[in-house]
Amino acid sequence: MTTKEIRISNVAIGSRKPLVFIAGPCVIESEESTLKTAGRLKEISEKLGIPIIFKSSYDKANRTSVSSYRGPGIEKGLRILEKVKKETTLPILSDVHTADEATQAAEVLDMLQIPALLCRQTDLIVAAARTGKAVNVKKGQFLAPLDVKNIIDKILSTGNTNLTVTERGTLFGYNNLVVDMRSIPIMQGFGFPVIFDATHAVQLPGGRGSVSDGQRGFVAPLARAAVSVGCDAVFTEVHECPEKALCDGPNMLDINEFASLAGKLKEISQAVRE
Repeated sequence: MTTKEIRISNVAIGSRKPLVFIAGPCVIESEESTLKTAGRLKEISEKLGIPIIFKSSYDKANRTSVSSYRGPGIEKGLRILEKVKKETTLPILSDVHTADEATQAAEVLDMLQIPALLCRQTDLIVAAARTGKAVNVKKGQFLAPLDVKNIIDKILSTGNTNLTVTERGTLFGYNNLVVDMRSIPIMQGFGFPVIFDATHAVQLPGGRGSVSDGQRGFVAPLARAAVSVGCDAVFTEVHECPEKALCDGPNMLDINEFASLAGKLKEISQAVRE
């Protein structure tokens, strides 16, 4: 299904453009590790000929436990992300959680992301859209794909048409998510690009009690299915060593695994579009 073309810096998503990848560590752990991962992603982008948007959070405000690592915070985090952008020229995406935060983050970010658990917060969505930057909204785990139309209308009310929506699975019973691939063409039917979040789709929310668990082994098959259905981009969180990650390690990909998977997804996407 053809959707509107969205521009994020030098990357185009939608309108049957080449498959886009959004990748990076779940949260900024240090400046050194963030720059290293971003550099690797830049190399992968050039080697495979794939567009990549770098993603990492300066603050994970929706962690399961009050003691979970959240990140360096907005001030230090934005400085690190700005350095990533200058050194790699990759477009930058990160989460925003409040209206005031959206304004500040827009000074650095190329795309503002509304977390799934905040996808119905009208003031936040409108504030992010009013920055004029591209906005990606993750569909809440509690929403049906048809409900996304109301979110889109909130963004369009500001005059901003540079938006995407992301499928990341739906709550199914206790500590489990399922993905209904019908949601991709349903949401594309609203006219805007749809991203598939392959790593959060395999998350088991609260699966370890005070932290979430995940099923990394299902990332690749779900991503292949989503690309076969025709999603416009694939979101995968990556890490140099997921087992040591400070956030979402069980569902993140090793960066080498990402490189291999991305090449296969590019081939599937080309076949589907032809």
